[in-house]
Amino acid sequence: MDPQELTPEELEKKKKKEEKAREKNLKKLKAAQKAEKFQAQKTSSALESGKKKISKKEADAENPEDYIDPVTPEGEKKKLSCQMAKAYSPSAVEKSWYEWWEKSNFFVADADSSKPPFVIVLPPPNVTGALHIGHALTAAIQDTIIRWRRMSGYNALWVPGTDHAGIATQVVVEKKIMREMKLTRHDLGRERFVAEVWKWKNQYGGTILKQLRRLGASLDWSREAFTMDEKRSAAVTEAFLRLHKEGLIYRDLRLVNWDCVLRTAISDIEVVEYIDIKDITHLKVPGYENRVEFGVLTSFAYPLEGDSGEIVVATTRVETMLGDTAIAIHPEDKRYSHLHGKYAIHPFSGRKLPIVCDAVLVDMGFGTGAVKITPAHDPNDFEVGKRHNLEFINIFTDDGKINSNGGPDFVGMPRFKARVAVTEALIEKGLFRGKKVNDMRLGICSRSNDVVEPLIKPQWYVNCKSMAQEGLDAVIDENNPRLQIIPKQYAAEWKRWLENIRDWCISRQLWWGHRIPAWYAILNDDELKEIGLNNDRWIVARNEKEAQEEANRIFSGKSFQLHQDPDVLDTWFSSGLFPLSVLGWPNSTSDLETFYPTSVLETGHDILFFWVARMVMLGMKLGGDLPFTKV
Repeated sequence: MDPQELTPEELEKKKKKEEKAREKNLKKLKAAQKAEKFQAQKTSSALESGKKKISKKEADAENPEDYIDPVTPEGEKKKLSCQMAKAYSPSAVEKSWYEWWEKSNFFVADADSSKPPFVIVLPPPNVTGALHIGHALTAAIQDTIIRWRRMSGYNALWVPGTDHAGIATQVVVEKKIMREMKLTRHDLGRERFVAEVWKWKNQYGGTILKQLRRLGASLDWSREAFTMDEKRSAAVTEAFLRLHKEGLIYRDLRLVNWDCVLRTAISDIEVVEYIDIKDITHLKVPGYENRVEFGVLTSFAYPLEGDSGEIVVATTRVETMLGDTAIAIHPEDKRYSHLHGKYAIHPFSGRKLPIVCDAVLVDMGFGTGAVKITPAHDPNDFEVGKRHNLEFINIFTDDGKINSNGGPDFVGMPRFKARVAVTEALIEKGLFRGKKVNDMRLGICSRSNDVVEPLIKPQWYVNCKSMAQEGLDAVIDENNPRLQIIPKQYAAEWKRWLENIRDWCISRQLWWGHRIPAWYAILNDDELKEIGLNNDRWIVARNEKEAQEEANRIFSGKSFQLHQDPDVLDTWFSSGLFPLSVLGWPNSTSDLETFYPTSVLETGHDILFFWVARMVMLGMKLGGDLPFTKV
């Protein structure tokens, strides 16, 4: 029948029949594809299983030594295993490479090279310790910079070195000899003690250098420096001589922060940590069995001359009244106007104490409006003493005991035991007027945990004013900034430090360090034969022979003996010279000519002043240029 002759009903039936046939065929096709896929997976699984069996057999037949690096003779290029190890082992991978790099002089810079120089000085870690994670970070940063420059065609030099760390090293060795020998450094004597420190340094001081090699740091070990080696020591002596000749190093009697355990002056901005005390507090102090009371203001009365009454003062350090030489009042305080030009009497020594008018120090509204003045043991009182030409009486020995100036009732007492004894003596004399809680800041030495004692001592100082100004201008000169500090916000800290700089106390009463190159002449006809009594007797020289020649010229025809200053220099003095001294200064070396100034310094912001500023000041003064252009 012709399709055209089909009725509409028949056409609809035919259409449905064809659709069912198509659906049936589609289902058959899908089933066939599924069966084919299953068979393929089955075959693949069988093949994989076979491969694994073969692989296991092959593995059983492998030699484990193929995965182990052969022994490399020291200094030769590393011999590698024929198969790469399946697991990463840092010690196996890193072994032997560094010895070959070092022997091959890959990191040695050439002072005669025509390549442009790029120089970094490694901030010298203290010889006392071992590197920590912070050193790993900074070494990695510096190594990245120096390798990049080396590969970029520069004559790259990265100078290694270590710092002798005066106080830190001395403390470590003092503890060691006490532990092992039950002796103090004073029991040993200076010569034997210093020998012990060198022995310790040679035995343990190399730890840091080994660690730097283990880190893979590409340092030029041919130029390795130690702040107390022969070349660096000669640089320190020369720097002292030149600065002294210019009048920038001088000796003066001033108040210092004194550590009675270490028996040395310490830096008030570096070594001293401060505790804020808000209530009566009992603290453990080295050398005392019982805890010591702080946070107390003690009031007591001074009798006036001629039994004309009394004047009440207050202090947190009542033991220092043994060294009082005056009482200060405000010139406009009507309560004391009748005492202008009068005297009080010291109850233990009978010493007459002038009552002075001082508007700078005295606050009429604080306490009684009268202030005891101890010029030799308090920074504010020291200034009052200078303004009014008062007597400066030191009442402490170097180990913190009361000396003969404190009077026979208290001599030999440790200072904090004397605190109790003086209070009891004041009570006995009817002069004690009570005590109350007083907020205070207490200075503690971070090295010894001793309570810092202000003490008047003759010390050597560096006048930093002009050098600091040059260092300041190099950073803040908007038209021509020659020194860039990164991140730039630290330029504000740089400005704050250098604008408010004080003269730098560079002498330390230690035995480990650079001995001060100054000799004191004691004439045979001198009545007082104590070192340091007369500043005109000091002779600064490179060595004793030169000092003797100069003394013969100055004291011609007189008999005398020379005594070298027993003090040593602040550690920061030698490390401040480091960019110069590692390159051979003060000699005119090819290294100095090629590599100074250095290029960049990477360091911690916490020593921006202690180290960086001092390098800049000394570098510009002695080296004629900034030691680096970026920090």
